[in-house]
Amino acid sequence: MKKSRLFFLFTLVSITLFGQNQGRNNTDSQKIPMKASSWEFEAGQADFIQHKGVPALKIKGDGPPVFLKDMEFANGTIEFDLELVDGPFVGINFRRQDPGNSERFYLRPHRVGNPMGEDAIQYAPVVKGANLWDMLHEYQGPAVIRKPGWNHIKMVVSGKRMRVYVNSEDRISLDIPELLGDVDKGKISFDGNIILANLEISPNQVEGLSPQAGTDPTASDIRYLREWEVSQPIEFPFGRDIKNEDLPNENTKWEVIQAERFGLVNLTRKFGGPANNERKLVWLRTKITAKQSMRLPIDLGFSDEVWVIINGGLLYLDKNYYRSPIMKQPAGRCSIENTQFELPLQEGENELLIGVGNFFFGWGVIARLQTVDGLSFPIPQ
Repeated sequence: MKKSRLFFLFTLVSITLFGQNQGRNNTDSQKIPMKASSWEFEAGQADFIQHKGVPALKIKGDGPPVFLKDMEFANGTIEFDLELVDGPFVGINFRRQDPGNSERFYLRPHRVGNPMGEDAIQYAPVVKGANLWDMLHEYQGPAVIRKPGWNHIKMVVSGKRMRVYVNSEDRISLDIPELLGDVDKGKISFDGNIILANLEISPNQVEGLSPQAGTDPTASDIRYLREWEVSQPIEFPFGRDIKNEDLPNENTKWEVIQAERFGLVNLTRKFGGPANNERKLVWLRTKITAKQSMRLPIDLGFSDEVWVIINGGLLYLDKNYYRSPIMKQPAGRCSIENTQFELPLQEGENELLIGVGNFFFGWGVIARLQTVDGLSFPIPQ
């Protein structure tokens, strides 16, 4: 009887310890060696050196990313030091499934020494081959970036949420209420002209950060046009403007598309980004019913080009080309701040048609009416 009790106790303790060890293995911090055996890279793309007294990885910015070997990352803390060498962008991709789908955080080194640079750091999902930085200006922010010297970066990733600390232990530099990639786990890679050191990854250590997406600040604003029909993309060569044969007709096939966070009708998520810088065109369509005729202001965010047609007549056309004289504020990003004009609505049903052109990164529109009094239009259920 005593032997049976001892055996039972021994088994119970063993199972408990095994469970505790398994739990630790799922959350234990891993210090990543700066050795070639821990990384995947193309020849000549990475050098393993001693830098400022610590082992480091030097990455060349004019080549492909350098990947951490044998690790699939979903949630947890990623912490590292990097020193800027040269180049316009340096960053980390995580939950990377393939070149066209990942989550990305990066720095813009031209903001070094400028704590007021509003786009010094940015999160952007990579969706179907397009980096959506130009669609999500809300997901960028200022930071104190150093050159020369180490920049200490800490990223806490939990489900749909992320917090990033840049050169600060307690001040959140970027608080992302909803990660918007189509991925939930994958590889980690670094790119840009940088020297990387002290990389530590702590799987599932999220500092109490909820995995649930935060509230969309536009969610309760009924003025946004959130439900549309969309046509299939067509080739639309550069130098060409809309012709009659480009307009929808009785043979056009329509699908319902609904706005995402911030009221964005995200055409990239549905159709992908531009291939080989080719220009594309799609049409968006919705109906607005008015109790009486009126002229109603509408705010429109868009990327890259729009042709607005109301009840069969061309009302407005515009372009939002990044780094061109015609780009809209803020700095060529798609935003509800891009433009405003008046919709001439007749009594009864009105057809609003928007052609959207794209050749550069993400594409989509955001549309918000000044008021909804006396109006009805499709609302997502």
